[in-house]
Order: sequence, then structure tokens, then C-alpha cells
Amino acid sequence: MSDDKTVDDTTVQAPAAGPQQTAEVPPSASSRFLREMLSSSWLISLLAIVVAILVGSLLVVVTDPAVQKAAGYFFARPGDTIAAIFEAIGGAYASLFQGAVFNPKRDGFVNQIKPLTESLTFATPLIAAGLGVALTFRVGLFNIGGRGQILIAAACAGWVSWSFDLPAPVHILFATVAGLVGGAIWAGIVGVLKARTGAHEVIVTIMLNYVAFYLVAFLLKTPGALQAPGTTQNKSPGANASAVYPTLSDLLGVGAFRLHLGFIFVILATILVWYLFNRSSLGFRFRAVGENPHAARTAGISVPSVYILAMVFSGALMGLAGSSQVLGTTTTGFSDGVDAGIGFDAITVALLGRSRPWGVFFAGLLFGALKAGGYTMQASQGIPIDIVFVMQSIIVLLIAAPPLMRMIFRLPAPEGSPKPVRISAQKAVTK
Repeated sequence: MSDDKTVDDTTVQAPAAGPQQTAEVPPSASSRFLREMLSSSWLISLLAIVVAILVGSLLVVVTDPAVQKAAGYFFARPGDTIAAIFEAIGGAYASLFQGAVFNPKRDGFVNQIKPLTESLTFATPLIAAGLGVALTFRVGLFNIGGRGQILIAAACAGWVSWSFDLPAPVHILFATVAGLVGGAIWAGIVGVLKARTGAHEVIVTIMLNYVAFYLVAFLLKTPGALQAPGTTQNKSPGANASAVYPTLSDLLGVGAFRLHLGFIFVILATILVWYLFNRSSLGFRFRAVGENPHAARTAGISVPSVYILAMVFSGALMGLAGSSQVLGTTTTGFSDGVDAGIGFDAITVALLGRSRPWGVFFAGLLFGALKAGGYTMQASQGIPIDIVFVMQSIIVLLIAAPPLMRMIFRLPAPEGSPKPVRISAQKAVTK
């Protein structure tokens, strides 16, 4: 016998292969952070803005006469076409920045920052109305009646502004509250119909938009109602000086700024809505109904009351937008177009802001800057402001379709989202 122990490989049976079990290695903190960042909804919003800018650049290039002329001899001198493209895009966005934020070509710092104040002026009603839409989104409703609520609020605030002689602070507060109440009542009608009859808020708000428009138009044609004395035009009297929001120029004594007190009211409204949703019991009920109205009802929450209160608060915020228009922007009298499309733009602002108060605030600033800079871009570069509206629409389209954005940029799905079930061909055959 030999001390060496040999084993014949042919006689050794390998253990039956069972399911291979491997211990899962938990992802590192950096991996988790990267995944959370890439799956964040805010990243999708940012990428939507980037895509909109790229599409806007393409439209500028396609419609620019200098680029079209240089493209005619592209193969002879391609450098001219490339230079024209960069000049068109650079000139467009430079003028957009100069009209929205800062214009170094003007004399004096006061005049150079005037574009920023114009952007804030345009943003003021957008933020207020966007907060109103966002509030209903969080409750599971869709307030598409911003136009009607703004018109009713403007009529109420305007009537108070020229019908009473009061001290300035009291008159401003009285007229603003009248606008808030007008918008709240008009939206409250929708809330009551939704809560008591189950009527769909989208249909009702659209119908009330038409009712408000023709009602205000009729009152603006009627002497003694909202029509200015001594005129046949559909225009109201101007607000009394005691009811007009003081502007930044009034406070500083310099410049010709249009930015007014309404912007301060909007900041306070943003803080109030943030507190409502994050720190109050009423905000908890709002969020509970928005997540699952059936579970909220089982927990003892009155869902009809929440619907009514949500629409009332939303209408009041729309009323703030209408009041800021009449008492801060169009102080010499308003027409039936005083809403200026703000009620529908507010939906875009709320979507971009992810229905979060501060998100809506910054989204309103962005859209206000686009509107202010768009007019400058049109005046200095001859580029239609419609391109800005196309960019806004693209932002809404991409934000409303997160799976599309994740597919384009190959972003991971958020944690907890359902994953598609894949069945192999072999399993499919065995089944």
C-alpha cells in the first residue's frame, strides 16, 4: 500500500446542482445617492428645460435669414454656415438674457437690473395662479378654471379700487381681499358641485370660464357697472391712487420699475401654502384625500369638505393673481382680456414645479423670465416670441411623460416603481 491517497475522478459523483445562492451585496452610499439623483423628478424637470432650449435653438437656426442664406452655399464655404448658426443662437439667447435678467448695455446699474424686475412682474400672477393649480393637484383635483376665477377677482378688486375713498393701506388691503373673495366664491361653486353632486371639476370649471368671460364682458359694456364713464369701449375706470400697489420705484425713489407690492404678497402666499401642506392638520387631510380618498374617508376625513375647501383656497390664490393684475399692472383700467392667459399658463407652472410650493415659485420665475426676455428677443433679433411659447409647451409635454424622458436619457426608475415582468422563452414554452 502506498501512503499517497489517490482518487479516481471517474468514480466520484459531483453533487447535484441546486439553485445558486449568492449573498446580495448592499449598494454603497454613493451608489444609492447616484441612483436617487438620477431617478429624481427634479432631474427630469431640469432635462425637460434643457431639451426645450435645444429645440428652441433648432427653431432659431431654421428660421434665421442669415443661416438660410449661408446654407445656400454650404458645400463651398461651410464655415459661413456654422458661424451663422452660432451667431443666431448666441444672439437669440443673449438678447433673452438681457431682456430677462441683466442688460450691461444700459447706462447705470438701476437701468441694467430693470429686466430682472420685469421678469418678477410677469412672474407675480403666474406664481399666485400656479399655487392655486398646484394646491388642487395635491388634493386630486384639476382646477382648469383659472381664467374665470381671475376675471371675477379682477372685477371685484377693480370695483372696490375705484368705488371707495379710503386711506392707502386700508384701500389696498380692502381691494385685495375683495379679489381673493371673488376668486374663492367662483371656485367654491365648483367645489360644492363636486362634493354634493359628483360633477367633474374639469367640465364645470371650463363652463364657468365662459360664464365669467361673458359676464365680465357684459358688465364692461354696461354704463354704471364696470364700464368707465364717458366711453363706449369695453374698459373699466382706472384704480384710485390709494388702491394701487406701490412699486419698487415708489419705495426706492429711483428708476421706472413696474415691480409692485403684489410680489411680496406672492412670497407670503408661497410660505402660507408650504405651511398648509407641511405643518398643518388641514394640509394632512388635503394630502390624505389626494393620495387615496377612499382610505381617507375610512379614516374619518370628510372628503366632500376637503374638496370644497381646496377649491376655495385655490380660487383665493387665483384671486390674488387677478388682484395683482388690476391693482399692480393694469392700473389705468382693464378689459375682458385682463387674465392674459395666466389661468392656463398656471397649469404649466404647477406641472414644472411638481405641485410643490417652492417648486411652483421658481417655475413661475422661469416662465416670467421667458416672457420678459421673449419680447426683447423679438424686438432686437426679430425672432418671434412664439418660439418661447413652443419651448414652454415642450417643457410641459416632457414633464407630463416621465417614462419618455427616462427612455431618452436612460435614467433609472424611482425606487418602489413597478418593474416590467420578463418571461424567458423556455418558461413560456413550459407553461
